[in-house]
Amino acid sequence: MYFAKLEFFNPFSRSIKDRAVFNLLMKALDRKDINGTRILFEATSGNVGISMAAMANILGIEFRAYLPKPTPKSTQILLNVLGAELINTEFETIDPAMIEFVKKEAEEAGAVNLNQFENDDNFEAHYKYTAREIEEQLKSIGKQADVIVAGVGTSGHIAGIAKYFKEHYNTKVIGVVPAKGEKIPGIKRLETRPKWFFQVDIDQVVEVTQKEAIEGSIKIARRDGLLIGLSSGAVVKALEKFRNEYSGTAVLIFPDDGFKYVEAFERYLREDQ
Repeated sequence: MYFAKLEFFNPFSRSIKDRAVFNLLMKALDRKDINGTRILFEATSGNVGISMAAMANILGIEFRAYLPKPTPKSTQILLNVLGAELINTEFETIDPAMIEFVKKEAEEAGAVNLNQFENDDNFEAHYKYTAREIEEQLKSIGKQADVIVAGVGTSGHIAGIAKYFKEHYNTKVIGVVPAKGEKIPGIKRLETRPKWFFQVDIDQVVEVTQKEAIEGSIKIARRDGLLIGLSSGAVVKALEKFRNEYSGTAVLIFPDDGFKYVEAFERYLREDQ
């Protein structure tokens, strides 16, 4: 038996990233980190940028998004709608070099870089809130998570959830990453050195191709009527690869919906004909 945590019910980016961004901003306001500075710089390729742009608008703060080359056109359009300033870089992915580049840009401009990749407020959002919410929802139907499957991006949500469930239960946690040479929006290979991934106990890492991720999304759409994103589709395919190794209740983390990835679906459907 498996259950999926549908994070596209979060209102701003329709993704799990609303949780991290809200915590990043609230903690920064509490510390007065952005009290005198009214502009934020952030490296992003998708949902964090959308979420941060939306919440920055509510707070009356300007937002500049630094984007790697493969950022989907739909993401850029949505950021434009939200009024964000876009900086298209030559980085192929958000790796330590790009993170340092944005840090320096912020320092030179007197802006604030909340830095989703290294800021522990990201991890905390999922350890304190996402994990406990999953626990409460499972308890309400008399279930417990034997296996949790989640993608590895910044590693905030997989690490926060893993730490909580490892402390309270004997839960296996499976990480999902793109196969070598593949790009799947929202998840990254371990070579990018996601900070919190290496601080917790992850039982297994499964590699998935972009084609498999798209096929996972399409499978759920045609079977369950849910339009899920590519990182969610990757989680579906990962479960298929190892399901016989683990028994009991599995919880899949679906970070966002499929509407931002229409171009990827279109390419796949065109090539598949």
